[in-house]
Amino acid sequence: MVGYDPRPQDQGQGLSSSKAAAAGSAAGLLTRVFINPLDVLKIRFQLQIERFSLLEPRAKYLGIAQATNRIFREEGLRAFWKGHVPAQILSISYGAVQFASFEFLTKFAHNAMLYDARNPIVHFVCGGLAACTATVTLQPMDTLRTRFVAQGEPKVYRNLWHAVVTMFRREGPLSLYRGLTPSIIAVFPYAGLQFASYNIFHRISKWGSISSGNVHNLVCGSCAGIISKTLTYPLDLLKKRMQVDGFQKARISFGQVQTYKGFLDCMFQVARGEGLRGFYKGLSPSMLKAAFSTGLVFFWYELFCNILNDHKQGASSGHQQQQSKDLNRKQ
Repeated sequence: MVGYDPRPQDQGQGLSSSKAAAAGSAAGLLTRVFINPLDVLKIRFQLQIERFSLLEPRAKYLGIAQATNRIFREEGLRAFWKGHVPAQILSISYGAVQFASFEFLTKFAHNAMLYDARNPIVHFVCGGLAACTATVTLQPMDTLRTRFVAQGEPKVYRNLWHAVVTMFRREGPLSLYRGLTPSIIAVFPYAGLQFASYNIFHRISKWGSISSGNVHNLVCGSCAGIISKTLTYPLDLLKKRMQVDGFQKARISFGQVQTYKGFLDCMFQVARGEGLRGFYKGLSPSMLKAAFSTGLVFFWYELFCNILNDHKQGASSGHQQQQSKDLNRKQ
């Protein structure tokens, strides 16, 4: 199971931080390939300023099917993988930092602070702290990913390096950290709820004698993703709005332009101009993405952890057998 396991080594104790990082990177890479189109849809809805109304459909994107069709007609199939390179770098790095930090923190909580490492509350706190560590480390890559997804045609940024140079020259180095405040505020409860909910669903399945396995991990992860995303979604929307602040040239291709003075100003402008529903623009594709991405991340992570554990135990068993053979020869 995800997190430090205090049971004896032969019962499957948790991996080292380096192996957790490797498993987290692989999980992030494979998951990103599948969920990038949903991420594009989610971000486009989040950045759309216009009020959504079926009676007065001024907004460019009105629903998942309509938005998918419109993006495909106007920008082609490749548009659904816009920003895939920075997003893939982000996913690989984020998975490594988050899971390695989580394994370390749960082990620290158990050994140094004497808390039960398998407790859902411990998983909530450690999961939130691990995600904050990954977010601060990788915020520039998340901002670049959002900018690439936001730009329509013609493109403002030709490639990743061009985007970095352009932002440095026009907006300064701090532009890579736009949206960091709502990111930190949002990611702690979001990731904390993910890890805690995943833990709780695993516990419930054991109480109900539901069989465990890779598919079981996928279902538990998907449920955890839906719950955590629904409860923290408005903060994610504010983060995306602030990340493209000052990027009017690209945004105007699919909606109105708005500028913000800070986190609170962004929140007030959304509330005043778009109403309460404005905070939940893009919730449908976001929930689909959360279900798939969280489920797949935990699915792949658990799978790679099991592979690494089996390899570790196999190597240990082989080493013990070799030592036994050497001892018998000496006797």
